[in-house]
Amino acid sequence: MIIDCHGHYTTAPKALETWRNQQIAGIQDPAVMPKVADLRISDDEIRESIETNQLAKMRERGSDLTIFSPRASFMAHHIGDFAVSSTWAAICNELVHRVATLFPDHFIGCAMLPQSPGVDPATCIPELEKCVREYGFVAINLNPDPSGGHWTSPPLTDRHWYPIYEKMVEYDIPAMIHVSTSCNACFHTTGAHYINADTTAVMQLIQGDLFKDFPTLRFVIPHGGGAAPYHWGRYRGLAQELKKPLLADHLLNNVFFDTCVYHQPGIDLLTRVIPIDNILFASEMIGAVRGIDPETGHHFDDTKRYIEAANIDPEARHKIYEGNARRVYPRLDAALKARGL
Repeated sequence: MIIDCHGHYTTAPKALETWRNQQIAGIQDPAVMPKVADLRISDDEIRESIETNQLAKMRERGSDLTIFSPRASFMAHHIGDFAVSSTWAAICNELVHRVATLFPDHFIGCAMLPQSPGVDPATCIPELEKCVREYGFVAINLNPDPSGGHWTSPPLTDRHWYPIYEKMVEYDIPAMIHVSTSCNACFHTTGAHYINADTTAVMQLIQGDLFKDFPTLRFVIPHGGGAAPYHWGRYRGLAQELKKPLLADHLLNNVFFDTCVYHQPGIDLLTRVIPIDNILFASEMIGAVRGIDPETGHHFDDTKRYIEAANIDPEARHKIYEGNARRVYPRLDAALKARGL
């Protein structure tokens, strides 16, 4: 089985964006704030949005199951207050649940949290619990910067985040560390802000001692880990200067990297630098980079091609494609076993 640990509902029916735009308008003019019931999306619309997009490409490229979450750039936690984020997260998570219900063999949910700048993360717990208990979601996306590029929240190692970590441990679910839209003109959302955040998360975790308090906590750092694998010697050296243990002990029992790296040399480096047990297959398809690479004639985000061409043995490929995901996402493993897989 080939499990893609990083997919977003980027192809949701247009009605979702229309409703969101009205919600944003309603922040300034409460008279136009839409009701949740005003959003009407049929099962047929959802089927069409998936069958002609993600599912078609999964079949074409040879992946089987996607851990699916709401569109990352749409989370936009910096817009409005907690009430706005809470309503928006609930809508987006329910749509992902409907996708997973309509296509149970191909999609399983990962929750967006209703984060809001300056608001206690404990306010996210009811949505997290609903998604795990009622929807059967197997993970969450955690935004380390709800401010949208201004980094006003404490580091991930701060006790500020502990209410979420406690629930993650209780439910035995991982978090993908994933920011949303950048509202800072200095940082392009997908080209800079995302990669900055991935790199920043790794360094924050190196600086702290979070996993002493939460030895079973698990994070997935997307987009190949940002700059971290490319600069692994720098981070090993910084950890040494900070009097931290070797990164294999300090970080790699709890931190994993996905394969959303869109060229062969990047994947080759990832699989040489990072232990195979810490790499999870992912494509973030259909996502930030949708075009065809003129050097290869294939889509940049057809990441399975890179894994197949990497200089690794079949056992390593199995771990990247399936084995590691089932270990990092125990609720996914349980759901698959319940289906006899």
